[in-house]
Amino acid sequence: MNTLSYKTQSAKKETVDHKWFVVDAEGEVVGRLATRIAHVLRGKHKPSFTPHVDCGDCVIVINAGKVRFTGEKWEDKEYKQYSGYPGGQKITKAKVVLSKKPYAIIETAVKGMLPKTKMGNAMYKKLFVYEGSEHPHQAQQPEPFKF
Repeated sequence: MNTLSYKTQSAKKETVDHKWFVVDAEGEVVGRLATRIAHVLRGKHKPSFTPHVDCGDCVIVINAGKVRFTGEKWEDKEYKQYSGYPGGQKITKAKVVLSKKPYAIIETAVKGMLPKTKMGNAMYKKLFVYEGSEHPHQAQQPEPFKF
């Protein structure tokens, strides 16, 4: 009988090592940047990726106010929110969102790429987005993440 000389190791909550990464968003295209960040938050960049375990890393995004869109998305892209009441839908253009809350552009894009479950919410909590180049997470000794 042929037997395998190895067994697939599934990651467990106790064995997962969470690292911290810093991503500079200056001049990056929003969608491409968001897919890479979601990939790291989910933990798919690790060889020990297990779908039912949160094995992703923490990501700090700096310079969120200096991201870019391709084409005419600054004028055409709309962000919608709905209060749940009649007439409670608000539509905001991307240019207005950038001027008021620049971190919201990256947060919204990444959140849409994560699972819509409790584990997806836990992954989203490991994302920290800042408008400028400073962040308060120096104690975690984050490493720059190269894409």
